[in-house]
Amino acid sequence: MQKDGKVVPLATALERGARTPLPCLPVLLLQVRDKAAMQLRQGLQALFDNADDTLFEMADRASDRFDQNLYFEAMRDLRLKRKSIERGFLDIFYDSFARMGQADPLGALGQAGAAPGHVQPERAAAIEGMLARVLSRDGIALGHLGLRLQNLLERRVDERHNPLGPAALCGYFLDAGRNLGVGPRVKLVLLKLFERYVLRDIDVLYGEANQLLAAAGVLSELQPAPRRRAEDRRLNSRRVSANLAVEDALGADSAGQAFIESLQGLLAPSRGRVAPRLQAVASAQPISTADLLRLLTHLQHYVPAAIDEDDFDLGQQLEQLLLRVSVRSGTRRRIAMADEDIINLVGLLFAYMETDDNLPQSLRALIARLHIPLLKVALLDKSLFSRASHPARRLLNEIASAAIGWETGSEGLRDSLHLRVERVVQRLLNDFTEDAALFSELLEDFLAFSQDERRRNELLEQRTRDAEEGRARAVQARQHVQQALNLRLRGRLLPQAVVQMLVHAWSQVLLLAWLKHGQASPAWQQALATMDTLLASIAPQADAQALLQQVPGLLKALREGLASVALDSQATREFFLQLEQLHLRACAPGEPAGDDIERVWVQEDIVLAVADESACAPLQPLDEPMAELRSVQRLRIGAWVEVLDDDEPLRCKLVARIDSSDRLVFANRTGMKVREWNSAGLARAVRRGDVRVLDDGLLFERALETVLEGLRQQQVH
Repeated sequence: MQKDGKVVPLATALERGARTPLPCLPVLLLQVRDKAAMQLRQGLQALFDNADDTLFEMADRASDRFDQNLYFEAMRDLRLKRKSIERGFLDIFYDSFARMGQADPLGALGQAGAAPGHVQPERAAAIEGMLARVLSRDGIALGHLGLRLQNLLERRVDERHNPLGPAALCGYFLDAGRNLGVGPRVKLVLLKLFERYVLRDIDVLYGEANQLLAAAGVLSELQPAPRRRAEDRRLNSRRVSANLAVEDALGADSAGQAFIESLQGLLAPSRGRVAPRLQAVASAQPISTADLLRLLTHLQHYVPAAIDEDDFDLGQQLEQLLLRVSVRSGTRRRIAMADEDIINLVGLLFAYMETDDNLPQSLRALIARLHIPLLKVALLDKSLFSRASHPARRLLNEIASAAIGWETGSEGLRDSLHLRVERVVQRLLNDFTEDAALFSELLEDFLAFSQDERRRNELLEQRTRDAEEGRARAVQARQHVQQALNLRLRGRLLPQAVVQMLVHAWSQVLLLAWLKHGQASPAWQQALATMDTLLASIAPQADAQALLQQVPGLLKALREGLASVALDSQATREFFLQLEQLHLRACAPGEPAGDDIERVWVQEDIVLAVADESACAPLQPLDEPMAELRSVQRLRIGAWVEVLDDDEPLRCKLVARIDSSDRLVFANRTGMKVREWNSAGLARAVRRGDVRVLDDGLLFERALETVLEGLRQQQVH
């Protein structure tokens, strides 16, 4: 048995005091610790990488704004504190290894509910269930590891004291996140994520630790526990099902073959352009489709990262390979006519896609790299052209649809969607030979990814929409308040203190009443009546007794209204002192007003300021009816446009149409507001060429329709 000669008795270390360095551990145990730490670190990183998605989904499903804000705040806290939680978890983990056998790493919680008073019942039940599931799956491997650690350290190490036990790992995580500041529901979510991304694959950690110790002779006679890989079995069964579905589709749909045959006349003028030196030779023998597929698979692995016609021309590459085949076989070989028609048709489709300015430039470069994989699919399965649900066709459409809002800057090329599309393209170039089930697998994965992202973006778009509708309502309320103030103040000579209070403070009371209760509400009418009473009370009074009867109610209404908008107490006190003087003067109209009361003549309309009111192009009468205006008015929510008035083109989509103020609000792909126009302003921008409306229809269908129309036009001429 291999042990480190520097092991110090535990009691001796305790006698030296708390600051004495902890005892060294056997080298084998340090190796086990370091391997485990690496896997645990990866699991924690996966946990935090996916926490955003989970909390977004929960915010999406939340029934009220309070819950939504709760989950958004939790997301923010996790982003800020993830590093400290990861570091704290590993610090506790290393410390538990160093103190093995001295104390329970988790205290009361390590006993899985032994002290429920320290943990909320719901969380304690969740932890207990997690531990039970881990032990039921991996209890044998954990038991073997405990026996080996016990043999190595020559002291009892049960599951409660094992720093790699599920109870200990849960305890590390809870201790590291103790000061996170999130609510109980979010803590339960984090525990579930901990089980999914850390404890789910804990059998790998136990297996590697047992294997390392057994190889060093520590209880090597123990039989290894059976490996548990249910996820792999489910994945294999999914792939088998996909293969069966693809095999059923192959040959079952004759519509694809009929479609290609119907195009032979249109494609005839293009024949002979692929490998022309060989196609024109009458004695050349056609190469089989299977051999052609093998040649394309060979070329597929040499597709450059950035497609350039001068560097990689498919026709030239095929011609060179056919010449080599001809030399080796001693017989001139050419491409069969049916296969050449497919090559030409797919080539025309990709030529359209590579010049389609509805797609971002970076996406066009990625799609160009899929030319050979899609060509191979078309040679294998003609239903690609006739079946809209074909996996390869759907994958191309889904990628184009998800990426229409890509930013063109360098930051946009590094976002999660761009990286996912790059992985899909590279996976097809590396792995696709003739098994079209790979497209089904990639389509399923990409749909899951894009749907999650779409839900997140839609949630943010809804928040933008709500904010814009609220702002439009605030503008409408401001207009009503301005109208009420101007009706009562404009053209009058009034005390400056009263005018300032009404414009700066009481206007907020009126705004709040209009926004919360509406124009016909008693709260709005009462706020107007209080303002009227105030103005009447400072005018000279013929009946002082009537004023004295009104003042208590007026002062009460004013104080309650100003308190509702949290006006500064000092300013409120000064106003009421001046109002008292005004009331005294009003009760003695025969006395001179004096110079101590400043008065202002309200000559112009009062305009209330609104913070952060974005500019919108003024709605001017049109000189003539514009087709662009009609197209703008027909824009649907979700329509995409490209703005060309800046250095970098900006793609954004319509997320809100505010009819009350004729405003069209546009947001980027992540749901953040970036532009705003009214109908006439956007129509003029479209006419000038500063903005263009994008066609976000299905890419494959759009390309096929355009190519067929072009072929028909060529035949006519």
